[in-house]
Amino acid sequence: MQRYFVEPEAIQGQTVTITGDDVKHIVRVLRMEAGERVIVCDGIGHAFCVELTDLGQDRVLGQIVEQLTDQVETAVKITLAQGLPKGDKMDMIVQKGTEVGISRFIPLEMARCIVQYDQKKEQKRRERWQKIAKEAAEQAHRTLVPSVAVGMTFERLMNSLDGFDLVIVPYEGEKARGLREVLSERPDVEQICMVIGPEGGITEKEIATALAMGAIPVTLGSRILRTETAGLVAAACICYQFGEMGG
Repeated sequence: MQRYFVEPEAIQGQTVTITGDDVKHIVRVLRMEAGERVIVCDGIGHAFCVELTDLGQDRVLGQIVEQLTDQVETAVKITLAQGLPKGDKMDMIVQKGTEVGISRFIPLEMARCIVQYDQKKEQKRRERWQKIAKEAAEQAHRTLVPSVAVGMTFERLMNSLDGFDLVIVPYEGEKARGLREVLSERPDVEQICMVIGPEGGITEKEIATALAMGAIPVTLGSRILRTETAGLVAAACICYQFGEMGG
């Protein structure tokens, strides 16, 4: 069945109201009719089988048939703080990161970012990235849509790490301590933040700051990964380590 996300307030009792671009997809693209069923998620972890009852041009109404109980979200929550890459690489990072299981994305302004942070364009870019996350979550059959935070500086991130049990920084200068070793030492973590540098990498000053704030530099192996690859590989490794990849 097709899967759609709505705001929690769009579910009132047994009635579900679908609005926005999803209406066009249901009515015009798929040409669904009353009586057909879809899966509706409220974005905060609940999924429902819904029978469509009224299909209009601006909204679609449905009635909840049953609440679904499949657990598809990871037990460990992963935040990816991504040094802003050039071009449209962030689009791919958000899309594929959502498929892997990342819970939150933080666009990060770092010393070696080629792209300069532009507050005037921020809202439009965040809206695009959030839409990409929603569509990827639907495709991946997730029950949560990862959030895309307001962009921040590296220094601000380092001063707001209290909510994380573990902060890791994949760093090409780290040769000894691997990601698996660090994760094995912390089997009970629930909130992990990964900090990924931009195309130019992380500076020694940034690493020193991260160390001072309790972050742990790790190696992801002997090969150098691109900025758009490193976070996805690390997230997949974390999910595998905690038994979230089917084994």
